[in-house]
Amino acid sequence: MSNILEIEWLGFRYPDSPRKAISDFDLAVPEGEIVVLAGPSGCGKSTLLRAVNGLIPHMYSGEYTGSVRVGGTNVKESSMRDLAQKVGFLFQNPENQIFMFTVERDIAFGLENLGVPRPEMRARVDEAMRLLDIGELALRAPHELSDGQKQRVALAGVLAMEPRLVILDEPTSLLDPKTASELVGLVARLRKELGTTFVVVEHRLDLLVKVADRIVVMSDGRKALEGTPAEVLFGEDAESYGVSTPSITRLQKMLAKDGLVPQGELMTTAELATSLEGGRS
Repeated sequence: MSNILEIEWLGFRYPDSPRKAISDFDLAVPEGEIVVLAGPSGCGKSTLLRAVNGLIPHMYSGEYTGSVRVGGTNVKESSMRDLAQKVGFLFQNPENQIFMFTVERDIAFGLENLGVPRPEMRARVDEAMRLLDIGELALRAPHELSDGQKQRVALAGVLAMEPRLVILDEPTSLLDPKTASELVGLVARLRKELGTTFVVVEHRLDLLVKVADRIVVMSDGRKALEGTPAEVLFGEDAESYGVSTPSITRLQKMLAKDGLVPQGELMTTAELATSLEGGRS
């Protein structure tokens, strides 16, 4: 399987900053993976995302070293127009991305800027609304929608561009637990149906551990840890880097030390309860 994203020895220092925001960062992401970026505020996650979607170095100047390639194309040597068709970006607040009078016009906005022919544009918008199950919202005004609906509309606009890589920047931060869980389930379905690759910045790891392929923990602009969710969260170092281990995972770790449940795979609350019941029988 080929890599959709290749970051090699990336370094970046903002003008007048005394230190680098990113230092000697390496990461390869095969097509179709869901990778979670974790770490405390200020660890370099936002800068890394900007380097992947081209805002660095095209919109933010500074000391830039190393390389970022998306689909084999060097981000530094690509135009923002070309990158917009390779990398989709969903902001933390969907209201930063929806501003037209109707949902379908919002979804079509990026395609209109690219000059996509109308028949193709119509087909892409309809398909994006089908994938996100928001067809009934087509003629609604975005400002009338719930936060969860707004998030789906913003994501539909991203998917209509048909990017191979989608970046989600704390997509659940404004959502209630039920809606956040639905969004994560949607990401898993889109990966399965479309083969889309996702890089997700998220603090609520409990929502993602069952669908993510890898967790990459950042600290001071560097990659501190990398592995499967189980490898990272069952280890002893994650919390020392400011990563909040889900409560159910902490409980599983404690029970596993006493041999009451296995530690190989992360469990949901229901799976943990079933395992304990099985151990008593």
